[in-house]
Amino acid sequence: MTFTFISAGESHGSQLTVIVTGMPAGVTLDRERMNRDLARRQHGYGRGGRMKIESDEIEIVGGVRGGETIGSPVAIAIRNRDFENWRGAMDPWDVDAAEAQKRRVHAPRPGHVDLAGGMKYDRRDLRDVLERASARETASRVAAGAVAKELLRNFGIEIRSGVVSVGSAGDPDHVPSWDALGAVDDDSPLRAVRKSDEESMVRAVDAAREAGETLGGTIVVAAHGVPVGLGSYVQWNEKLDGRIAQAVLSVHAVKAVSIGDGVAAARRVGSEVHDAIYFDEERRYHRETNRAGGLEGGVTNGEDVVVRAYMKPISTLRRGLPSVDTETREPHRSQWERSDVTAVPACGVVCEAMLAIVLAAAMREKFGGDSLGEMKRNFGEYVGQLRQF
Repeated sequence: MTFTFISAGESHGSQLTVIVTGMPAGVTLDRERMNRDLARRQHGYGRGGRMKIESDEIEIVGGVRGGETIGSPVAIAIRNRDFENWRGAMDPWDVDAAEAQKRRVHAPRPGHVDLAGGMKYDRRDLRDVLERASARETASRVAAGAVAKELLRNFGIEIRSGVVSVGSAGDPDHVPSWDALGAVDDDSPLRAVRKSDEESMVRAVDAAREAGETLGGTIVVAAHGVPVGLGSYVQWNEKLDGRIAQAVLSVHAVKAVSIGDGVAAARRVGSEVHDAIYFDEERRYHRETNRAGGLEGGVTNGEDVVVRAYMKPISTLRRGLPSVDTETREPHRSQWERSDVTAVPACGVVCEAMLAIVLAAAMREKFGGDSLGEMKRNFGEYVGQLRQF
């Protein structure tokens, strides 16, 4: 069985619901550590008023007993505290007509899925689209990713992230080490990898807020301790770099992804791109560089898996952009929903979750096992095999 998840729930509905499948029995979950990831997702300079209302917590409602997985799907609820302010417009059964009209969305935001989603699902009130398309959904991903991280820790795999640029501040091409990512202060304003960049990033956010604008940025996410051999080169859809890129690119507002040196490698000659291979009895096969980002031919090579995500500016602008009223088809400024100036630090936490989910799936596919003990035995035998190569 592979590791995967499905989620349901709207931004201003009563809760988000997450179902995680593929967790072996016997994995101990750390509630405080998992909730810490949800708190990290809500943090960051430039966040909107919603973060003052919500205080997300993972509520396990199935698949766990006494803090330990039992082999069945793990069911999670994340309550939306803001629902009480929206009940009249969002109640599943009894919607107040006046409240619904007040919350009606009819001037789609450029850059968002409002218009395309309304046309696709034939929903004239675009509220029906943006409620699910909202980045509030990423709380579900972080919850599922927190479960994945608990599994990966049993095999020595850790995941970290940090921000290298916000708008024009910082350096989108900066290549941080694993230790540098470990030194990122989650309580700092923008989770900057280089503390020297934080002040200019804050100034950029302040300027954008003053102008009614929004900002994107660049995040580096890395996984340490990943074994050789996850993924495959034999079919296109089994290549792990492709699966990672798809997962990270699915995160709201992420418009580009690179693995390792990625885009920069396209501007160099081969000898400056590929990682030379060395061998000694202690370290076995290893590299002195990691320009490939831990993946060659769709397969992990034992080095850190390094992913760079490029987030565009949020599409909800306070001052609005030219749009069309879908009811009258007349020109109209796009409507404003309470939103952030930037959510780049939070995006890094969501990207961590998506990388964890893909790696957990790859680990389950390769090592199987109905219980953690069985999976560890399979893993141990494989590691022994690698040491003989």
